[in-house]
Amino acid sequence: MSGPLAGLKVVEMAGLGPCPLAGQLMADLGAEVTVIDRASAPLDVTDINRRGKQSIALNLKNTLGKTIVERLLSQSDVLIEGFRPGVMERLGLGPSDCEALNPRLIYGRITGWGQEGPLSHSAGHDINYLAITGALACIGTKDSGPIPPLNLAADYGGGTLFLVLGVMAALYERSESGKGQTIDAAMIDGVPAMMGLIHQWHAQEAWSLQRENNWIDGAAPFYRCYQTKDAQFMSVGALEPQFFRELIKLLELPPSMVDEQNDRKHWPKHIERLSAAFLMKTQQEWQELFDASDACVAPVLHFNTTAHHPQNQHREIFQHHNGVQQAAPAPRFSRTQAALIAPVTAKGQHSQSILDGLSLTDELRLQIEQSDVLT
Repeated sequence: MSGPLAGLKVVEMAGLGPCPLAGQLMADLGAEVTVIDRASAPLDVTDINRRGKQSIALNLKNTLGKTIVERLLSQSDVLIEGFRPGVMERLGLGPSDCEALNPRLIYGRITGWGQEGPLSHSAGHDINYLAITGALACIGTKDSGPIPPLNLAADYGGGTLFLVLGVMAALYERSESGKGQTIDAAMIDGVPAMMGLIHQWHAQEAWSLQRENNWIDGAAPFYRCYQTKDAQFMSVGALEPQFFRELIKLLELPPSMVDEQNDRKHWPKHIERLSAAFLMKTQQEWQELFDASDACVAPVLHFNTTAHHPQNQHREIFQHHNGVQQAAPAPRFSRTQAALIAPVTAKGQHSQSILDGLSLTDELRLQIEQSDVLT
């Protein structure tokens, strides 16, 4: 493996959503990520979160399964898991158990509600975590009600990225103390941490609680999307006066609109003018006009066209492996750049090679061969 995390050994307990992405991001950057899967399965090339990882499929109800995991953890740097609180403890693999095995182990836990609190043992999903942190109430139109922003904000923003941040911070601290620690990455912690600007505007009484009534929630004519002649859309983000001036100039609209930019009484009229203007050309025609300008305008692309955008092409962001479009590793590094994309691996694909690397005794190896621990 190449990349800035080459040499880092991570164990990932198989799960859904945020934890697998955290493992993928670390594998993309060169970490050796070993997934503990529940059962072997054929290769699924569409399971992008499994790229660059190795997998062992274990029956953890068999005591030998726990023994194998313990051997792995004793020689690893990081463990990440996304189960409900108490699951790992019942397996005998909770933080205190693992600390006894390996005092240097970084133990990363990711949940929606957190490890403690009245909802900590309840089920939930991205939309629920956004709901109680105030983020969901801000997203949508005033007439439609709240609209979930896919599962990007809580699962992957407030969850995955804060887990990875916590792991990296704990690894840095370990370089000083020599000790591991446990990270409680809760999505309801991470989402508010990303909303500093909204909290600032709310404190300044510059943020309305009504949806579609603020600068960046679709109310402003200079920060929203407009339909084009061919029923596609262009995104407009001309917040600053100089960018709005460029927008008005390229759209050939009245220059007086620039002085009226932040006067809310003019916003409905401006939206009408901008809407009518964008309907005059196709998305491709507008893209050609606005490319390389400072008007802060970009086409709203679908998955099947993103790879063809010149900027995306130049950076080789979207690539196809085994017919599956996926994004290249991010971010990029000047000296220790990761390989572009590692292949997706199957569940249980590396069970034997992983066992070979654990220096098991002949007796233990025989017990494993005669048991149902490998699934």
